[in-house]
Amino acid sequence: MYQREVQGEWNVLAETKKGRGLEYWLKRWVTTTHHTDIGIMYIVSGFVFFVMAGILAVLMRIEVSFPGRQLVDASGYNAMFTVHGTTMIFLWVIPVLVGLANYLLPILSGAPDMAFPRLNAFSYWTFLPAGILIWVGAPAVGWTAYVPLAVLQAGIGMDLWLIGMVLVGVSSIASGVNFTATIIMLRAPGIEFRNMSLFLWSVLATSAMILLATPVLAAAFILLLLDRNLGTSFFTYTESGAGDPLLWQHLFWFYSHPAVYIMILPVMGAISVIIPAMARRPIFGYRAIVISTVAIAAVGFGVWAHHMYTASMDLRLKAFFMTATLIIAIPTGIKVLSWIATLWNGRIQFKTPMMFSLGFLVLFVIGGVTGVFQGSFALDLQVQDTYWLVAHLHYVLFGGTVMGVFAAIYFFFPTMSGRMYNEKLGHIHFWFTFVGMNFTYFALHYVGLLGMPRRVYELSGYPEIFTTVTQWSMIGSFVLSFGMLFFFYTLLHSMQPGEIAPAHPWE
Repeated sequence: MYQREVQGEWNVLAETKKGRGLEYWLKRWVTTTHHTDIGIMYIVSGFVFFVMAGILAVLMRIEVSFPGRQLVDASGYNAMFTVHGTTMIFLWVIPVLVGLANYLLPILSGAPDMAFPRLNAFSYWTFLPAGILIWVGAPAVGWTAYVPLAVLQAGIGMDLWLIGMVLVGVSSIASGVNFTATIIMLRAPGIEFRNMSLFLWSVLATSAMILLATPVLAAAFILLLLDRNLGTSFFTYTESGAGDPLLWQHLFWFYSHPAVYIMILPVMGAISVIIPAMARRPIFGYRAIVISTVAIAAVGFGVWAHHMYTASMDLRLKAFFMTATLIIAIPTGIKVLSWIATLWNGRIQFKTPMMFSLGFLVLFVIGGVTGVFQGSFALDLQVQDTYWLVAHLHYVLFGGTVMGVFAAIYFFFPTMSGRMYNEKLGHIHFWFTFVGMNFTYFALHYVGLLGMPRRVYELSGYPEIFTTVTQWSMIGSFVLSFGMLFFFYTLLHSMQPGEIAPAHPWE
């Protein structure tokens, strides 16, 4: 029923808006407060930033794969690294998921719109200039912006980056308030907590994490701005004993590790919708998935210091954070087992959303297993600041979050556009992405265990195996990039001349 209504709306819009000029379209999109419009703007803007950050990733792979300078100097490489990491997390993954939530949340909850439509528009128009400031600033400090380097970094670029990050935080908080209020207060009659979509549960848990963690990070960026410009010493050590660089790490990671779950929980919610639809079976263990979602959100706040094992920390604290890190694998494992049980004896359709969902399962489990190993501070002390961390991070965030985002985009594309995509092109995109992802990052586990340091501009003087594996990784990044071309071509090709989506595209 809903699909017919959406298709009808698209047909009416197509007829009534023919011949409209640029002025109409600017007014239409700049002043809109409707959740579907804002969702689409978030998704489109996020993918623009994704392309830009992806280009930086390929350039960095090229630079580090050959001895000597290839494209940029060391400072330029560090600036690219800063912008790449910041963009992928704060300007692509989270905004695209916010866009999907914007589009789908009122539909799945039965609400007419978001609880605060103007606040919703404010969140987008705060996010967009934030991204511009981050790219214009481009400081050479890495995405973690550790002090004292971030305080001593010369130039206005660092300040622009910090202001952009504060605005990103404001945007996220506004979205978190809106999502929470909409789910709790505007659900339609009959949609209760005991039966609402698992995607709504994941968005609700994510919103709670955003509201608790993001203000801490935004405050940390503001304090760092004060240290840089007003001579305060919140993080900068002085002769009088004021200031503590470790305080920055605690504040940064108090948000930035829960941010992993802020990125992955909505994807898990989408996967919990896609797999039952593709397997023709109800989700196995609905209540267990809900409880595990809440457990991940709660325990996620107790693991941040496992990023700081090499810092000065009491052994008892290390034991606590190690235990919390290992415990969080339990609710994650419950989700994985529930998805596998749903697939068991199901009439599985291997459509593109299902392929990306299966790819998500495989790659995310690999990233999770390496994370369990790394959760032990004994191993973490050995692999700290090596390419093992690069491999682990990308298997969780790219292999997990990005594969899940593509699964959701393909699954909800008929709803959002009224058109069907080309299934063959979608499969080509999947295989290039899956193969390219593993070719790029899997071998980095090995050289990381051998001690290959991350964030190195070039590898002259290091063992030859480091250069060889890095060149393999560069080739894998080319494969990934080629696969992305199929993705964008598929969507653009399907928007206008594509097949009209049926009332129930997934039967």
